[in-house]
Amino acid sequence: MGHSTLYYQKNPDARKKKAKLDKKINARKEQIQKRVESNRKRREAKKNGKNVNGKDYDHATNSFVYIAANRGRRGEGNR
Repeated sequence: MGHSTLYYQKNPDARKKKAKLDKKINARKEQIQKRVESNRKRREAKKNGKNVNGKDYDHATNSFVYIAANRGRRGEGNR
Protein backbone atom coordinates (compact mmCIF):
# COMPACT_ATOMS: atom_id res chain seq x y z
CA MET A 1 0.00 0.00 0.00
CA GLY A 2 1.05 3.55 -0.58
CA HIS A 3 2.06 6.04 2.07
CA SER A 4 -1.05 8.17 1.62
CA THR A 5 -3.33 5.13 1.87
CA LEU A 6 -1.82 4.16 5.19
CA TYR A 7 -2.00 7.75 6.42
CA TYR A 8 -5.71 8.09 5.67
CA GLN A 9 -6.43 4.68 7.23
CA LYS A 10 -4.82 5.83 10.47
CA ASN A 11 -6.31 9.35 10.48
CA PRO A 12 -10.11 9.31 10.12
CA ASP A 13 -10.40 13.10 10.54
CA ALA A 14 -7.98 13.68 7.67
CA ARG A 15 -9.88 11.10 5.59
CA LYS A 16 -13.15 12.98 6.15
CA LYS A 17 -11.50 16.28 5.20
CA LYS A 18 -10.07 14.74 2.04
CA ALA A 19 -13.43 13.20 1.09
CA LYS A 20 -15.07 16.61 1.48
CA LEU A 21 -12.46 18.24 -0.76
CA ASP A 22 -12.65 15.43 -3.35
CA LYS A 23 -16.43 15.83 -3.50
CA LYS A 24 -16.03 19.55 -4.15
CA ILE A 25 -13.43 18.97 -6.88
CA ASN A 26 -15.46 16.25 -8.62
CA ALA A 27 -18.54 18.50 -8.71
CA ARG A 28 -16.77 21.17 -10.80
CA LYS A 29 -18.23 21.71 -14.25
CA GLU A 30 -14.96 20.99 -16.08
CA GLN A 31 -14.42 17.81 -14.07
CA ILE A 32 -17.92 16.57 -14.89
CA GLN A 33 -17.34 17.28 -18.59
CA LYS A 34 -14.05 15.39 -18.51
CA ARG A 35 -15.74 12.40 -16.82
CA VAL A 36 -18.60 12.45 -19.35
CA GLU A 37 -16.13 12.51 -22.24
CA SER A 38 -14.12 9.63 -20.77
CA ASN A 39 -17.28 7.55 -20.34
CA ARG A 40 -18.39 8.32 -23.90
CA LYS A 41 -14.99 7.36 -25.38
CA ARG A 42 -14.96 4.15 -23.37
CA ARG A 43 -18.46 3.15 -24.53
CA GLU A 44 -17.54 3.87 -28.16
CA ALA A 45 -14.31 1.87 -27.93
CA LYS A 46 -16.08 -1.13 -26.40
CA LYS A 47 -18.82 -0.90 -29.03
CA ASN A 48 -16.17 -0.98 -31.77
CA GLY A 49 -14.56 -4.08 -30.26
CA LYS A 50 -11.49 -2.44 -28.75
CA ASN A 51 -10.15 -4.05 -25.57
CA VAL A 52 -10.04 -1.31 -22.93
CA ASN A 53 -9.86 -3.54 -19.84
CA GLY A 54 -7.35 -2.14 -17.35
CA LYS A 55 -7.08 1.14 -19.25
CA ASP A 56 -8.26 4.72 -18.78
CA TYR A 57 -8.91 7.35 -21.41
CA ASP A 58 -6.05 9.83 -21.20
CA HIS A 59 -7.03 13.40 -22.07
CA ALA A 60 -3.39 14.40 -22.50
CA THR A 61 -2.67 11.87 -25.26
CA ASN A 62 -6.26 11.36 -26.47
CA SER A 63 -5.88 7.60 -26.25
CA PHE A 64 -6.35 4.70 -23.85
CA VAL A 65 -3.39 4.03 -21.56
CA TYR A 66 -2.82 1.71 -18.65
CA ILE A 67 -4.34 2.93 -15.38
CA ALA A 68 -1.00 3.11 -13.54
CA ALA A 69 0.49 5.32 -16.27
CA ASN A 70 -2.50 7.65 -16.39
CA ARG A 71 -3.27 8.04 -12.70
CA GLY A 72 0.34 7.96 -11.56
CA ARG A 73 1.41 10.84 -13.79
CA ARG A 74 2.41 14.02 -12.02
CA GLY A 75 0.70 17.09 -13.36
CA GLU A 76 -2.87 18.25 -13.30
CA GLY A 77 -4.24 18.21 -9.79
CA ASN A 78 -0.79 17.34 -8.42
CA ARG A 79 -1.64 13.67 -8.28
